[in-house]
This record gives sequence, structure tokens and C-alpha cells, in this order.
Amino acid sequence: MATSGSQIFAFSGILQSSGDTRTNADLTDYALGLSGKESGQRVCYVPTAVGDSPVAVQAKSKEFAELRPDVAFSVLTLFNQPNVPDIRDHLLTQDVILVEGGSVANLMAVWRVHGVDKVMRECWQNGVVLAGASAGSICWHTGGPTDSFGDTLAPFDQGLGLLPFSNGVHDDFRDQPRKEAYRGMVASKTLGGGYATEDGVGLHYVGTKMNEAVSIRAGARAWTVQPTSDCGYLEEAITPRLI
Repeated sequence: MATSGSQIFAFSGILQSSGDTRTNADLTDYALGLSGKESGQRVCYVPTAVGDSPVAVQAKSKEFAELRPDVAFSVLTLFNQPNVPDIRDHLLTQDVILVEGGSVANLMAVWRVHGVDKVMRECWQNGVVLAGASAGSICWHTGGPTDSFGDTLAPFDQGLGLLPFSNGVHDDFRDQPRKEAYRGMVASKTLGGGYATEDGVGLHYVGTKMNEAVSIRAGARAWTVQPTSDCGYLEEAITPRLI
């Protein structure tokens, strides 16, 4: 059962272009602010979706050391074995858990083997802010389109389901038909209705209610997408608050 203190920040990160003045670090800062602390947050970075890549761990560790040295930063890796003595104890002591993008199918499979799925639910119920980009966004929902299985986007419906909605990420990504694929999956009821985010946009949930959409890109949008009785879909744009 979600409590009023249960919070999730699910977002689509950006590949920064010359026109961008903000970075993914600004979205991370928003997540840190949800903890109720201005500084000194305990943050655990979880790179399971990229196979606990040492390059990803090094890059994120460097980012926090340079931009947020006030934060008590840690990393949870699961390959080849957990790097902490007790996963549950470690995660429950955090203020924010930040989940990396990558393969959502592999992420969920590894989490379930190690019981991390149950621990994440417990963290959510106990007020730890859950956050993440791309796969780290989809995982909190029932599922969403993924390229985890190949180059063609396929439906994934084995998310944690803390949020009773599907989730489309990188909705405006030009290299893949993510917008069309997500809406087609909702229309066919392969996925349930839910929310999509364009790059740079995040969704803040309190309990299971979407509280607000925020963005680091002017003009970027979020969307609600719902199935209709005639095997179609109905979408509605959400204008996010620029942060």
C-alpha cells in the first residue's frame, strides 16, 4: 500500500545538444529535492540496467563528486554478486534511489533474482524517493515499449507496477518510432493506458497519483495516452513546469 510519503520521479533523460542549457544533472537535482533535504541526502545509484558498467559507475560518481559533493553517494551493484552485505538494509537507509537506464527487461530479471523488487516496494512505502531515467522510469510502472529484446520496439509488461500505468519514454526520439509504437500498444491493449515523456521531461508521482510534470527543455511535453473502445487511443498533452 502506498502512503502519502511515497514518491517516484520517472523521467526521460537527454543526449545534450548544442542548444541545451540544462543537463540530466538538473533532473537529478529535482529528485534530490523531493527528499525534503536541501543538502546531505543519502543517494544510492543502481546501474543494473547497464550490467553494472564500470564506465557508468565512474561517470556518475564523478558527476556527484563535482556537482553535489554534499551528497552521501553510494552505488549498488549486483554483478557478479551484491557489493553490500545486506541489500535491504542499505537501500532502506537512503533518501533517494537513482536507477540508471538501459535494458528494462534485464533490470527486472536481475532484481527479481536478488529480491530487489520487493525491497524497492518496501523503500517506496517507507518514504525513500525512487527515481530513474528510461529503463529507470519504466520499471516503476506496469511496463512500456522497450528495445531490450532487439532493435524493434516490443511491449514489456513485467514492471514493478508500483504505479498502475504504462510508461513511454523518449517519446520524441527521432531514431526510433517510440511515439507511434507506444500509442499502438495502448490502442491494441497490449499495454494499458499511461503516460509518455519526451526527452528532458519527468513525472513526479505522490502515491499512485501523478502530481506534476517538469522539464529542463522548453517546449518539451508529457502525454496521457488511453485506449478507446474502437481499438484506437486518445492522447492529451501535458505542459510541464520548466525547472
